Amino acid sequence: MSGLQLVMGASGFVGSHVTRQLAERGDEVRVWIRRTSSTKAFDELPVRRHYGDLTDDDALREAMRGVDTVHYCVVDARAWLRDPAPLFATNVEGLRHALDAAVEEKVRRFVFCSTVGTIGRDPAGGPANEDHPNTWAHLGGPYIRARVEAEQLVLRYCRERGLPGVIMNVGTTYGPDDHGTPHGRMVAEAARGRMPFYFGSSTSIEVVDIRDAARAFLLAADSGRVGERYIISERYMTWKDLAFTAAEAGGAKPPRVGVPLPVMKAFGRFSDVAGRVLRRDLPMNTVSVRLAYYMPPLDHGKATRELGWHPSPTPDAVRDAAKYYLAQGQAG
Repeated sequence: MSGLQLVMGASGFVGSHVTRQLAERGDEVRVWIRRTSSTKAFDELPVRRHYGDLTDDDALREAMRGVDTVHYCVVDARAWLRDPAPLFATNVEGLRHALDAAVEEKVRRFVFCSTVGTIGRDPAGGPANEDHPNTWAHLGGPYIRARVEAEQLVLRYCRERGLPGVIMNVGTTYGPDDHGTPHGRMVAEAARGRMPFYFGSSTSIEVVDIRDAARAFLLAADSGRVGERYIISERYMTWKDLAFTAAEAGGAKPPRVGVPLPVMKAFGRFSDVAGRVLRRDLPMNTVSVRLAYYMPPLDHGKATRELGWHPSPTPDAVRDAAKYYLAQGQAG
């Protein structure tokens, strides 16, 4: 099903790929961005731009007027912030304004980009699924708490206000046309042989090809069940395999040293203290270290059964990302 589409957060990695796939499919596409947002990822696409802040209710309603599907990809993912206020302001309160506008404008579907970090752990130790509620938000810091609150807000609007919402629990995304994600920079450094170490081989994360993740949004707009969550992640991959795959694709030497998990934890605690002393937000702290190893393996079978989503191997996406970064460096 097509129709007028609105992508909110189109300057981000997920949002830009959703925008591209919609435009290439032939849909009429609007994008919602801030005046200060980069438009590099979609400058050549035939999209209509709407500018505004999430607190601008009039602008939100104008952007959603006549829209069939809203793809909501706005997120503040800075898990390392010492002051959590911006995380809740964007991820929860800003979202509330968008949900109000979507209900008032009667959009047909609201596809919400969430994270695999809101999925709980399987008590039996196996892969977790959408039925496992998050029980470790207190360990994930303000970022995970804000994302859990955001999901609960979407689900409450579905139950109480008739929002046609579908939640996408997206893993860490890899692939080309990444204009600056932290995990993308890691691939770039490994591809160039500039990564001296990798996180311990026992640490893993859920990963997915960015193009498959974007395709899942289009599928969810047509086939997703209102009020349901869908895990959009292809596999559980070690940080070592990620780094070695990127290095191999770039023809570079892989990192030689694996940093053991206890050392990572100690460095995170040191960064906590340093951040307080320096009054600075340091990306590597206790919470960000914990997020690098604590999330469980997941089962994306529901997305396959209900959406018809069949992801490709993520290592191929990591190789494509490595080649993209190298080509960008040569072009520069």
